[in-house]
Amino acid sequence: MHHTLQPTPETTHGVFSRDLRPVLSVDSGDTVVVSVPDAGWHRLEQERPLSWDGMSKVGYEPRGTIGHCLIGPIEVRGAKPGMTLEVRIDEVVTGTWGWGAAGGWDTPLNAALGLGDGADDCRMMWELDGEHAQNQFGDRVVLRPFPGVVGMPPPARGEHSTIPPRPWGGNLDCRELVAGARLFLPVPVKGGLLSLGDGHGAQGDGEVSGIAIECPLARLAVTLVLHRSMRLHQPRAETAIGPITFGVAPSLDRATALALDGMLQWMGERWGVGRARALALASLAVDMRVTQAVNGIVGVHAVLVEDRVEIGR
Repeated sequence: MHHTLQPTPETTHGVFSRDLRPVLSVDSGDTVVVSVPDAGWHRLEQERPLSWDGMSKVGYEPRGTIGHCLIGPIEVRGAKPGMTLEVRIDEVVTGTWGWGAAGGWDTPLNAALGLGDGADDCRMMWELDGEHAQNQFGDRVVLRPFPGVVGMPPPARGEHSTIPPRPWGGNLDCRELVAGARLFLPVPVKGGLLSLGDGHGAQGDGEVSGIAIECPLARLAVTLVLHRSMRLHQPRAETAIGPITFGVAPSLDRATALALDGMLQWMGERWGVGRARALALASLAVDMRVTQAVNGIVGVHAVLVEDRVEIGR
């Protein structure tokens, strides 16, 4: 079955919370098509010429603390903690505009680069044509859109920020979660309560300025599949570049260890090898990448490049 969600004061929110009532209930295997404003709560359409100071907001107060503009939560009937929710990303279509920025505010990375509070900044407005983005300086990049936030709330009650990624997804900011990817998330609460948003027109690994091409998503289609017997502790994904496992933690070392631990588990499942053998092969066939380093909690993903190795029997 297909469902649709449009952004309204009732369907959007700016916080993760198990206490938010779902705006839609679906069955495993159903497809949901949404449109959602950019992370900054700006209107889907903006007047031209685009202007940083002229960006207009949606014009209503969101539910909960103001974080990323998210649509949902979406309840998946039958979902319970201990199960896994597969989010198949079927289609991602950007809006016609976006924005970006760098420097001028305090983050550990900005400070290390001499671009913290009081330093020069750069603000960009982007026109998006479906294939490329071009800013006011004439810079042009290829679009590769994806939702930066796909996730479910922590099991603890109360409101939780949308900024840090968590084991149940959220602000993963992984550039590989484009159309065709399949993201697997451990279910933290009854019904799952999935939220979506934070459209990115393009982004590099790390999202080093803290901001991608932030844009509305005119159409995001996902199919939700519940895996009752799959047990995960961190996210994993099937992508065009290969299987990916994620680690999110306060430090790069810990995030790396979590991502690699998940990959060793997956290699064991796929190939029937023990952990030590999997680690030896991972040293040859797994690339470790920094997903994002700008959200307080560091994200790392491990990519298995399967054509580098042939498993003996």
